[in-house]
Order: sequence, then structure tokens, then C-alpha cells
Amino acid sequence: MPSKILITGAAGQLGRLILDELLTARNLAPSSIIAVSREPRKLAECAARGIEIRRGDFDETATLAAAFSGADRILIVSTDALGEPGKRLRQHKSAVEAAKRAGAKRILYTSMPEPDRSVVTFAPDHAGTEQAIRATGIPYTILRNSWYMENLFLSLPQALKSGQWYSAAGQGKTAYVARADIAAAIAGALVSDASGNFTWTLTGDKAWGVEEIAELASASAGQPLRVIHVSDEQLASGMAAAGVPSHFVPTLVSFDTNTRLGHLAAVTGDVGKLSGRKPMALDKFLAGAKQALLA
Repeated sequence: MPSKILITGAAGQLGRLILDELLTARNLAPSSIIAVSREPRKLAECAARGIEIRRGDFDETATLAAAFSGADRILIVSTDALGEPGKRLRQHKSAVEAAKRAGAKRILYTSMPEPDRSVVTFAPDHAGTEQAIRATGIPYTILRNSWYMENLFLSLPQALKSGQWYSAAGQGKTAYVARADIAAAIAGALVSDASGNFTWTLTGDKAWGVEEIAELASASAGQPLRVIHVSDEQLASGMAAAGVPSHFVPTLVSFDTNTRLGHLAAVTGDVGKLSGRKPMALDKFLAGAKQALLA
């Protein structure tokens, strides 16, 4: 068992869940955990539980040396810097270099499925970060997170209001996975004593198409929902007309393109192997999400 585990982005939704998993499911001593955030004040509750809180900002590389000092295992949670091309990869590379200089014994990183093949606009950020980690020569664990079930709340509520869900995903499928199951798997990877290098793809136990998802959402919300299949160009035009910021439209469209090409359809048992539990099924997740779907 490593003496010090460090988590970046600890104040985020995923980071907080990982911290809770380490403390509860893994019974890790709070004193063995370091939580890093650019806004440490958001982690006051974690500090009260005995976790060491440090400030670290990927845009201020000078802060990372102190933030990463003494950590044996460093989990780099990918940032959300998507608005400026190249910024996210620069941030990640700074964190990787800081982990190397800090003498980390293992680097862990939250990536995405098939980053080398994916057409999602930010896939190169993940592919480049994975490459940078491998180049350090430090043992690593790459955690390729499939799409969160919670991401569906970004589109389904509005679609249910109109009764129509515009999609360019075609017959492609996505192996959605709950954020909590991702966190449980990552916690398992953090405490594992296995040696060597690992690449895990964290998915749900089934891949779902948009027609199936629409049926589940309709049943949960008690409202009809029809999928309208469109082209990438039509989807982009519709988003622009709806007021979606122009710089974000290509990214959203690329999600559907990537799904249509089959790059999110792989189903693995990696969540269960790392967490020791079966991941939540999408039908169960949506069945209990009526309030969120009608928001």
C-alpha cells in the first residue's frame, strides 16, 4: 500500500467521489491522502476529515512542485480547459513533469476510450498526455473513462420538453457508466499493489443506442420522446440556431460522430475488476432520474 496518494482536481465532482471511496470503501487513513485543488477553500470539509489539502494550479507550474512533494501515487484528473486550443494538453504535460520531478512512483491519469482513433475534438489532448506519461518511464495506470450517464442530463431534459431528440449518432452505441462507478474503479486502482503498466477502459455493462435511451427516458419521465436522425451538418446548424456558443458546437457534434463510428461502443469488465462491484445499469439509472429529466 502506498504511503501517500495524491489526487488533483479534488474539488471537482469526480475528485470528491474518489476521495469518499478511498475513505469509506477502501478504509484509507485520511492522513495518507493529499487532495490538490487550485481552490483549496472548496475542500474545507475534506480538511475537517483529516485529508491534507494543498493548492496546485496547472496554469501556475511553480505551485505544482510543493503540491506534489512527497506523493507516491499521483492521480492526474484531466482538466476542463476546452475553450483554448492546446491549453489542456499544456496543463497536463505540466502536471506530468511535476509528478516526475516529485519522484512519484506511479502516475495515474483519467483519459477517454480510444484517444488515438477518436474524432472527438479533445481526443488529441488525452492521446498526448498518455504519450507524455509513458515517456517518463515511471509506472503508470491509464484510466480511459467512457461517457458518464450524468452527461445525458445535458441533452435529455430539453429534448423531453420538445418531444424530439436530434441526433447524428445513427445506429452507434455508447457504453455509458455512472460517475460513482468510475470513482470506485479509480479508487481501486489507486490502492492496488499490482506492478507494471496498466490501461483500463472503464465502461458500463452494456452499450446503448439513442433509440433505446430515448425509450428509457420517455418511460421514466412519462413523456413521449422521438429521435430525429440528422447529419452532422444539420446538427451543427440546429445547435447554432439554438444559441450554442460557436466554439463549442464542433465538440458537441464530434460526440455524435464518434458514437456513430463505434468508438464508444466497447464494453469491458474493467470497472468490476477494479471496484469489486457491478456497475449500475443505464436503465436503472434513468428509471430513478425522473426529477432530473424533467428539470
